[in-house]
Amino acid sequence: MGSLFAELARQASTNARREVETYTREIPEFGSLDTNRRARDETLEYALWLRRRTVELAPDNGMLTDDDLAFIASMGEVRAEAGMSLDSRQLVLGIHTELMLREINEATDTLREGDLDELMRLVRWFAPQGERGIHAYRGGYESVLRRRMPYAEQVAMLARALLSENGAAAELAQLADMELADAYTVLVVRVPGRPPGDRDLENDIEALLKTHQVPMTWHTEREPADAPGTGAESGELIALIPDSAPAALPDSAPEPAVATLVPDLLQDFADALGRPCAAGAATSPVTGLASALDRARRISRAAPLRTSARLRPHTLADVFVELAVAEVPFVDSWLRSTARLLETGPDLFVTLDAYYRHDMNRGPAAAALNIHPRTLDYRLRRVRELTDLDPGSTHGVRVLTAVVARDLSGAWR
Repeated sequence: MGSLFAELARQASTNARREVETYTREIPEFGSLDTNRRARDETLEYALWLRRRTVELAPDNGMLTDDDLAFIASMGEVRAEAGMSLDSRQLVLGIHTELMLREINEATDTLREGDLDELMRLVRWFAPQGERGIHAYRGGYESVLRRRMPYAEQVAMLARALLSENGAAAELAQLADMELADAYTVLVVRVPGRPPGDRDLENDIEALLKTHQVPMTWHTEREPADAPGTGAESGELIALIPDSAPAALPDSAPEPAVATLVPDLLQDFADALGRPCAAGAATSPVTGLASALDRARRISRAAPLRTSARLRPHTLADVFVELAVAEVPFVDSWLRSTARLLETGPDLFVTLDAYYRHDMNRGPAAAALNIHPRTLDYRLRRVRELTDLDPGSTHGVRVLTAVVARDLSGAWR
């Protein structure tokens, strides 16, 4: 054995301990290794075995055997059985690879001029065999997910990986038996006040998944202070619908027409939900999905809450005024003061909503409200009396459409 391999063998125990210490320090899920002696010993044994196998095989360019790969896969299974997250698994693989390369670099300090051949042999061995080992480790990890994790959660992991632009999305797509698209429309359906542990909701999402076969996940969070439903807990269905958008869109560009599957999925979810919700959509290539999610989420918070009969996916072009208003508190406060004036009238918000949804066409608006056109005229006159704004004037449209949209979004409740 040459000097490089001899040095790696001599340092194997020290380097293995350094790897375990790095896991404990940099990966929160490995923090228990400080107190769990058995788990620490197993992790150390595995790290040491990898280094010894490297020293045994690399000098003669030997391949990892089937037994070697099975052992590596078993370690992936152990990690998955222990509940290690996908993000932590990625960190483990990255840290291990980085440390092994560092150890090779440190060992080269002992090389004599004639030992360069050993370094070249090791580098040529490390890349293909390292890739085989990583593949085996991932395979073991995924086998446990297939066996123990419900399909809906596998798909949710895929959705979260795509939205965070995580490199593991490709293998998660294989796990969930889904093909990845080059671009997606991100649909966010906001459901104010939905309990996070709702069993019926879980069944609804499973049914949606079986019907539409697209990545989706359910997310619960407390809305920010300036969002609709201020300070309240709100649930979101997030779905990624394959789209054919050719390029990334800057935030200032109008959204294209949403993917054709979006309305069907949205309608099915709203029908099953049976309560008002709001939907926002944004389209992006896979490299920009994190930004698309942020846009779609903001749009859903500005969009009006609707029951399934009148629910539709909103895009930036639909609510750009309301999004801007939400960012300027004194403007929002001014609009709310106008809204308070309308609260004294008979059904003025729903009247204005129908009037504007039907492009200020009196006949269809009255029919949608199930009232006589003269009753509609009376209500519009009442709006003018209360606000000094003509609903049919340019100024009235600019102000009152924003007032109605902000009110229907739940922003002021």
